[in-house]
Amino acid sequence: MRPMRPLLPLLALLGLALLAPAPAATAQAVAPARPNLIVLAYHDVRDDVGLDADRDPDATSTDHLVAHFDWLKAHGYNVVGFDQVKEAAQGGRPLPKDAVLLTFDDGLESFYTRVYPLLRAYHYPALAAVVGSWIDLPEGKRMPYNGSDCDRSCFLTWEQVNEMQKSGLIEFASHSWGLHQGTNANPQGNQMPAAGYLRYDADTKHYETEGEYAARLRADLSKSADEIAEHTGVRPRAIAWPYGNFTRVGQDVAASLGMGISFSLGDAVPSLGSGGTIPRLLVSGNITANRLGWLMRHQARVDATRAVQVDLDYVYDPDPAQQDRNLSKLLDRIKRMHPSQVWLQAYSDPDGDGVADAVYFPNRHLPVRADLFSRVSWQLRSRAGVRVYAWMPVLAFRFPDGKGLPSMAGEPKPGGDHFRLAPYDARVKQMVGDVYEDLAMHTDEAGVLFSDDAYLRDTDQLGPWAKNTPAQNTQALIDFTQALAARMKKWRPQLLTARNMLARPVLQPNAEAWTAQALGAFIKAYDMTAIMAMPQLDKQADRLGWYRKLVGKALQEPGATDRVLFEVATTDWATKTPFTAQAIGDRLRAMQAAGARHIGYYPDDFLTNHPDLESIRPYISASDYPYPAPAR
Repeated sequence: MRPMRPLLPLLALLGLALLAPAPAATAQAVAPARPNLIVLAYHDVRDDVGLDADRDPDATSTDHLVAHFDWLKAHGYNVVGFDQVKEAAQGGRPLPKDAVLLTFDDGLESFYTRVYPLLRAYHYPALAAVVGSWIDLPEGKRMPYNGSDCDRSCFLTWEQVNEMQKSGLIEFASHSWGLHQGTNANPQGNQMPAAGYLRYDADTKHYETEGEYAARLRADLSKSADEIAEHTGVRPRAIAWPYGNFTRVGQDVAASLGMGISFSLGDAVPSLGSGGTIPRLLVSGNITANRLGWLMRHQARVDATRAVQVDLDYVYDPDPAQQDRNLSKLLDRIKRMHPSQVWLQAYSDPDGDGVADAVYFPNRHLPVRADLFSRVSWQLRSRAGVRVYAWMPVLAFRFPDGKGLPSMAGEPKPGGDHFRLAPYDARVKQMVGDVYEDLAMHTDEAGVLFSDDAYLRDTDQLGPWAKNTPAQNTQALIDFTQALAARMKKWRPQLLTARNMLARPVLQPNAEAWTAQALGAFIKAYDMTAIMAMPQLDKQADRLGWYRKLVGKALQEPGATDRVLFEVATTDWATKTPFTAQAIGDRLRAMQAAGARHIGYYPDDFLTNHPDLESIRPYISASDYPYPAPAR
């Protein structure tokens, strides 16, 4: 196990006095406007869907679908067709107020027998996305589908597709020809969505190149589009990505084949003016009309985040068997704890100096300690049900092929700053950007966490930034991180961003001069700002009043309530003494009482059960009932 490091030990050397406690008033974020388009994604519709533990979690009962349609009509929603959405997306006539687009995936037989008659009765248009290989399933062949064993009769026929196309009510889109399946995406054999990930060849031990990936998608989508055109006389103008997973490389391929509008799955609010892929609200769990209405009216909501930061160095072991045991222990713990997010280290830092000497994913510039991040992040997502953010340094890299790259202050003294490369240097920007893009290309992550090494001292070698004001340097570092996120979004277009921030610039705003950090600028730039609520880093007394003061001060900033997370330490960095779960929980509760919505802690030492799982779970769990099940 590697030593745990203070996130920023030099702060303890600054000795700067804190301001007086801030007033308790908080600034609430303005509620976002109701979206003018909601896209609903349905799948199978059956008469016998069970209310509890149905074999198909995405199926909707016929009577519930009728109730959904009634609810839309009764509440004044305008069900629009694909042509209207396409026109609005291209800058033409805007959509009517409270527009809803109905979509149905997979090309199931129930779309013709149950959904289509209802659409005609209500005069509702819809978009149906079909999987060519499933419609082409040979007679006598069977395949698993969401808990069922399906044959040819489970799916539409091309004759039915043609009939519905001619009605003028249904727009048919591609759902791929054969990409609605998993592909081997890492050396451990994890199956990930075939449209969204590079394929790993276990025989040659190599990943697809970008060109090979694009050619694979082009061959499949061309076949799908040609087949739809052959049977309907109309080429598809849209694609619904299988599992909602896609890349910008795939978007470009689809657009070049005439499918310039694409749909994913996700809880983001659709924005037609920005181009790209339109997220859809997945209708699952056979929800009632009232529940669907609540989700539609609260699509722009911000749910409370419960984040746990994990060192991947704790999972890694040169013995594969021990590494698997470590991973199982992590998965079991996170599943039982049930936070909403895990911020997972993607780089290797066994000496605890905060500098990336190696990473856990294939890349162009750094040694690969093990190709491990992809496996662990996918397992956490699929088995523990959490969103995973890749936790990465911003400037703290040592590149073997980067000799002569300028740094901010050279090699640090013991207990001092991180070693940091100069962000104003074009070579640094290129090499760090390459590593970030390689991370997104080879792994699965919902977001990226920019670590605590992204700061500037007034004593640094600031080069061309030396003449900047503190605010200009703050923005320059923000621009650097946003350029890194842009490189990642080529492969993970729905990527979210978070960034660590010191507590000092929140409590003492003039600290921006020697940190290049400002909460207001961070709130505008990132989806989440994670303030390190760790008074020991500033040599401040570790009292609950300090935490309450930090929250009160931070929440004065507009937008902070929804976009700021407060992260506490599980260890006293000065004494290397672990805090008890009760002490950690008390700090989290004190901040919540002061108005904090989003909370987390670092690190989670799952190997030694610190903090104690059963003790910390009520404080950090996102579960509705975060306690052990009552004894029967």
